[in-house]
Amino acid sequence: MNTKPSLLLMVVMLMFPQIVETIYSPALGSIAKSFSVSDSQAAQTLSVYFLAFAIGVVVWGVMADKLGRRPTMIIGLFVYGCASLAAMQTQSFALVMIARVFSAFGIAVGSVVTQTMLRDAFSGEELGKVFSLMGVGIAISPVLGMLLGGQLTAIGGHHYVFMALFVMALLLFLYNIFKLPETQKDSQRLQLGSLSVRMLKDSHIWMSALLVALYNIALFSYYQLGAFTFKELGFSSAQFGYSGIVLGLGTLLGSCLNKTLLSKQVSQRSLLWVSAVLLNIGAIGVYTLFDSIRFLAPMLLVVMSFGIAIPNVLSVALVDYKQQAGSSGALFGLLYYLLIGGGLALAGEIQNLGEVLVVCGVLIVLVMLSRR
Repeated sequence: MNTKPSLLLMVVMLMFPQIVETIYSPALGSIAKSFSVSDSQAAQTLSVYFLAFAIGVVVWGVMADKLGRRPTMIIGLFVYGCASLAAMQTQSFALVMIARVFSAFGIAVGSVVTQTMLRDAFSGEELGKVFSLMGVGIAISPVLGMLLGGQLTAIGGHHYVFMALFVMALLLFLYNIFKLPETQKDSQRLQLGSLSVRMLKDSHIWMSALLVALYNIALFSYYQLGAFTFKELGFSSAQFGYSGIVLGLGTLLGSCLNKTLLSKQVSQRSLLWVSAVLLNIGAIGVYTLFDSIRFLAPMLLVVMSFGIAIPNVLSVALVDYKQQAGSSGALFGLLYYLLIGGGLALAGEIQNLGEVLVVCGVLIVLVMLSRR
């Protein structure tokens, strides 16, 4: 029976990919030490994750149109759970990387299918408000992930983190089996070739993908490089985990500000410019204060900008592709996740959070200036 999904479940499904990443971030130092690899190599597990995530987005998005939203979600979560179990048991860095690839591939279902289900059930201003609500939920996920990851790493290193990921995978799998409805109204004939060509020619799609990618690179470069920055400043992995409170507060403030301004009928373009200004001010602040823990204060502005920008971009990115919501969401996700993966690969080589944020800020302004 076709019905609207529980917003609580949708929030959980959008939060979970972020929790997976943020709980893992404090363990990067432990992974580098345990497997005798460099900080740069350990950091690249994050870029590999996003590249595999991009492939998963396409596969699950297409399957969502062909098989339905519910069965696709269940299959993806099963793959993720198996990969989490493998990561928990391996003693090889190469196998950890492989497990990360399959883990990312599986959990990508939570992003693309959840967004597709929301687009099935809501539209117009209502969809924008729902995505804003999702942003509030996403704001909580870095706090949960960073705090839990920091504590688990301090107690038992990356082994405890991998164990927690498996337990959460199992619980989420069971939760979806009992609570997830089917929202697809009609099965659609897949025409990926023509759809891909249409989307690649659509400048709105490219601008939206670039904005989503750049804001995510700015946010996730902290998770990628922050653990090593804290180590250089003389702080522990547990203390790095506590910094998730700052990030969570920033995203929550950004989401609440976005919701307030939307209720006052502020235009999407104006909101995106507010976000761009906040990110650039924060980026300059992080770059200036990077040799001190005080850099967390301007980092708050960076994550506030994320909380404002992402809901506004996602809610209107695919308004012209309603008839193939799953497939278009998959192709759109592939585009921006490939950009995120490539950007984080470069960030891992640069190993300087301030420089990465400044570059992201400048590029966002350039995209906004060229956006119609």
